[in-house]
Amino acid sequence: MKNSQAEILREYGPFPGADSVAGVTYDGQHVWFASGDKLNALDPESGALVRSIDVAAQAGTTFDGRYLFQIAEGRIRKIDPKSGEVLTSIPAPGNGGDSGLAWAEGTLWVGEYQGRRIHQVDPETGAVLRIIESKRFVTGVTWVDGELWHGTWEDDKSDVRRVNPQTGALLERIDMPAGVGVSGLESDGEDRFFCGGGNSAKIRAVRRPR
Repeated sequence: MKNSQAEILREYGPFPGADSVAGVTYDGQHVWFASGDKLNALDPESGALVRSIDVAAQAGTTFDGRYLFQIAEGRIRKIDPKSGEVLTSIPAPGNGGDSGLAWAEGTLWVGEYQGRRIHQVDPETGAVLRIIESKRFVTGVTWVDGELWHGTWEDDKSDVRRVNPQTGALLERIDMPAGVGVSGLESDGEDRFFCGGGNSAKIRAVRRPR
């Protein structure tokens, strides 16, 4: 198992009107993050907020290449980012204990925080296709280059870990500095992870080890 210390490349926020950062996703241009009652789009180059959508946004966020998906109130809502309209919703598998959200292989991957697991979910029906167990409280979830990564936050300690998507076995761990938590997690598809910082109301870009 590989183990390294997080290299924080940049910090964004705190943001006006956002008391916390929950889910985080990336659409290839903007970083979207959930802040309770809004989904916000951040330009990662300038650090400026460019727009927001009024929608309940309490936990994980993801983007499938066309639509945003957002967890709130025990549901996963599918949202048109252009209009801000909620198109459909499905039940979230964690019965309100849901955390991170990722899109991969045509399915949704949903973290269950205190359940210490990740559910693979049919995006049309909400049916659970697979469950991966973790050893730690699961926060954000992301896929990159066929690798499954998730954030943890437990006992004031956080890390980002790569796990075997079949068995849940720990393959690699990036330890965050003391006092720095990871709520949402998203890869930019290259060498950065965007990590939501919970009640710090910040987002941190962390180098992805190669």
